[in-house]
Amino acid sequence: MKALLSALLLAALFIFASPLRSAETKPNIVFILADDLGIDGVSCYGADRHKTPHIDQLAASGTRFETCYAAPLCGPSRCLLMTGRYAFRTGGLTNGSWRRNGPGARSANEWSIAKVLKQAGYATGQSGKWRQVGETPHDWGFDEYCTDPLAGGYYWKDSYEKNGQIISAPGSYNPDIIQAFSIDFITRHKDEPFFLYYAMHFVHKPTLHTPDSSPGKLDGPGCYDDNIAYMDKQVGEVVAALEKLGLREKTLVIFSGDNGTARGYPSPVHGRMLDGFKGTMLEGGSRVPYIANWPGVTPAGKVSQDIVSFADQLPTFAELGGAPLPKGVKIDGVSLAAQLRGQPGQPRAYAYVQLGKHWFVREPGWKMTETGALFDMSDAPFAEKMVTVPTDTEASTAARGRLAAVLQELSPSAGKQDARGEKMEAKGE
Repeated sequence: MKALLSALLLAALFIFASPLRSAETKPNIVFILADDLGIDGVSCYGADRHKTPHIDQLAASGTRFETCYAAPLCGPSRCLLMTGRYAFRTGGLTNGSWRRNGPGARSANEWSIAKVLKQAGYATGQSGKWRQVGETPHDWGFDEYCTDPLAGGYYWKDSYEKNGQIISAPGSYNPDIIQAFSIDFITRHKDEPFFLYYAMHFVHKPTLHTPDSSPGKLDGPGCYDDNIAYMDKQVGEVVAALEKLGLREKTLVIFSGDNGTARGYPSPVHGRMLDGFKGTMLEGGSRVPYIANWPGVTPAGKVSQDIVSFADQLPTFAELGGAPLPKGVKIDGVSLAAQLRGQPGQPRAYAYVQLGKHWFVREPGWKMTETGALFDMSDAPFAEKMVTVPTDTEASTAARGRLAAVLQELSPSAGKQDARGEKMEAKGE
């Protein structure tokens, strides 16, 4: 009888201790970043037109965050993600900011996620789009990388860049090359902790046919659905590779997007159009999907209303990986490690979003811009309503005071600026 009781006690301890041990294990981290994909391109966020079953499965078995904010444009978003610091601190203000002698962030002056995680023994890899961050992924702390060498090339082309070398690949479909590199990186580093930053080219223009498109299908807007479907399939293949290698329960997979959907491609969410799109300072410009999945750790099927910023990734991954944060550097991110473990944590009170000389601070229900204009966001992401001082209520008056104080403390106008970069953006350079 005593032996039976002892066995039952040990079994109970194992059952209750397993999630704790899993939660405390240093995870592999795979951050999959889609390009120009707002919440209207992901079906678990209510997209009416697009179906993304593999991404939806990540949400169903993980945690989906409703309100994640990037910057409204590729380069500033990726800089915010890599450094955990706001644009007025780094100079990552517009896509043009990384020109020669521009203010765009330089690797010598910034700590990146890759540099931070290398301190904790992580192997670091980057695959996919890198342009508009400047220098090379290696300069920013990635041991290995695979990207493309052409400023205007994304999909069908004849070469790619791997660890600084241009490799000829006539007739290749670049997303398949990037996918193969990503899975190979995971496979080769399966016995050590790794961080893979997988920056997909999907679904950035040009909108071309995929290998799964119907034979003879013409390139153009008609291929957009095919691109979303191919993107979703590749996400599923990455997850399947982790499972095959026995790494799934050891790996945190995050899926997100770098900014809102591109002009001309937004589609309805629950029958309504989002307010704004890529490049705008409206909700549809910077609100993006954010799904976290770590089996046995992230709560399955949970939908969180906590505000998430792209700046939060660096401190989150540092905490999960046991890496120290850089000293003497102002990190604007707030760690989400507790929420990823299913705990309340300390959710950020607001998100700060900037593109060039424009910015806003956003809290649940309210938003204030650089001009001091206050907006009622109770109908976001579909509409925002300006609230003038004469029409203030008790709630709007309180929000006006809170958000004005935040902007005063941040003082973006006293930080780095890039008037030339803004002119380049306006001209489409």
